[in-house]
Amino acid sequence: MHVCLSSGFAGTERSTTETCNAHAGEHDVALVIRRGHRGPSGASIVDFLDPRVKVYEVGNWFAGRGLRRAVADFRPEIVHAHLRRATRLLARLAPDCATVATLHLRVNGPQFLQMDGLILIAAWQRADLAGYRGRVFEIPNSLVPHAPPAPAEIARLREECGAKPADFLVGGVGRLVQSKGFDTLIRAFLEASPPGAHLVVVGDGSQKAKLEALAGDRVTFTGFRRNAKDYYPCFDLFVCPSRSEPMGRVILEALDAGTPVLATAAQGPSEILAKYPGTLVPIDDVPAMADALRRLVAARPPRQRPDLRPHEVGNVAREILAAYEELVAARRSAGLR
Repeated sequence: MHVCLSSGFAGTERSTTETCNAHAGEHDVALVIRRGHRGPSGASIVDFLDPRVKVYEVGNWFAGRGLRRAVADFRPEIVHAHLRRATRLLARLAPDCATVATLHLRVNGPQFLQMDGLILIAAWQRADLAGYRGRVFEIPNSLVPHAPPAPAEIARLREECGAKPADFLVGGVGRLVQSKGFDTLIRAFLEASPPGAHLVVVGDGSQKAKLEALAGDRVTFTGFRRNAKDYYPCFDLFVCPSRSEPMGRVILEALDAGTPVLATAAQGPSEILAKYPGTLVPIDDVPAMADALRRLVAARPPRQRPDLRPHEVGNVAREILAAYEELVAARRSAGLR
């Protein structure tokens, strides 16, 4: 049983969905969500879920009682929490089964340290685990390899992004919130003013109006797109300008498309681009990002697809299942369910 009480569909929800779907073919899988699971754009985790996954909806405010009823009905061998609220409620419930949480962000509450196990998506997260006595599993974010659209569809999407056929298209994908740093990207792009280049931002969020006011006519905003992965092959350069980024799923998706990457040196991007090709600049450094944009647009780096098999969803799902089995076996060896 997974518990994810957020709304909308971003990186955490995609990761949860991919794990549920990967295991649903051979195991009974359930997902507990809140009734208000749709975000402002209308997107929801349920839109991407395998129909074999059993879904329980709980109240937006009194979710603890609903979670208790769901656990009693489904009787899971293990409950897997995602993000702080789900982990806090699971710690309070203390079910008669194994518990685990994924650190999609960091240890931002004592409830994480009450889980039988923790799944880290990046090595830097180990620094938060002083005194933790549970089992720790370092398992990267999953990636579902994505076939690029046909050339005609790529041409259509580039036109939708505001790019002429010969333009160098710079793209960003993500939630339009402060932590994702799209204001830094827009300021840097306007400062660099690279000739023959256009910037597109794919996504939605609370800062959209503010970012639109900041941007010039060389920046296009598409809003939320369910087919966001189709846009990466359209970009000549992908930029991840985050102020905080635990892992950087969008970077993996860009690399999967063969798209050159520019990112800020947040924790996750720094780890990813230590292993895979890309360019790092300091966080919130507009001049440094502007300089990198000028250089990369002028150089027009070639597309290349690195070996991303450690992140492929089938391999990640097997690692997660092995972690579940270890946690369940540990409880049983201790005389617990």
